[in-house]
Amino acid sequence: MISVKNLEKTYPGAVPTFALRGVSFDIKKGEFVALMGRSGCGKSTLLHQLGLIDTPTAGSIRIGGTDVLHLSDEEKTQFRLQRLGYVFQEYALIAEFTALENVGFPASVLHGGVWDKDKATKLLGLVGLGHRLDHYPKELSGGEQQRVAIARALINDPEVLFADEATANLDTEASVVVLKLFQKLNKELEQTILMITHEPEDKKYVDRVIWMKDGLLSDSESSILKDKEI
Repeated sequence: MISVKNLEKTYPGAVPTFALRGVSFDIKKGEFVALMGRSGCGKSTLLHQLGLIDTPTAGSIRIGGTDVLHLSDEEKTQFRLQRLGYVFQEYALIAEFTALENVGFPASVLHGGVWDKDKATKLLGLVGLGHRLDHYPKELSGGEQQRVAIARALINDPEVLFADEATANLDTEASVVVLKLFQKLNKELEQTILMITHEPEDKKYVDRVIWMKDGLLSDSESSILKDKEI
């Protein structure tokens, strides 16, 4: 599903910053993988390359068989909308839109203003918010807003769901709800998920951990977790 080879990212300057220094790994279709490491190790930089938000200095990225680094800017935009989903730390909901409208928004962008309200409604039901369709973000808790964001990320049936510190702004109870929701999506929908987190306890929810340190995969590049919490 995802194949990364010798990925590098250098930020120029009087003293260049080597954010990624030859990173290689694969993620299979249907895997739930956590990307972990200390703050500043390169996790978010790596996710920005995979999500086509930034362009690496060197290396290759293939997602679903597509060499994404050779797409034009317009093709990358379409690829992001059609084949990738994103869940951010800050929710990024539109304050003037209801929960239902927020979920439908990416489909509206992709299809020229047309979106499937029934599908958006079902997705909000899937994340446990079928009773909050007409509520605005300010009327929802942080955990509820993040679940709306997850439903929004699924509206275009993405091949890969990227979650960037999706529980960082949530309390423990809300974090567990979101993590178990990711597990549900992974198991019931076979959704491929790559989740950035710095919380050690989060690894019990995933299939595998990829560890990073100083822009590299650590010596213990990855570990398969056999005793996940379900």
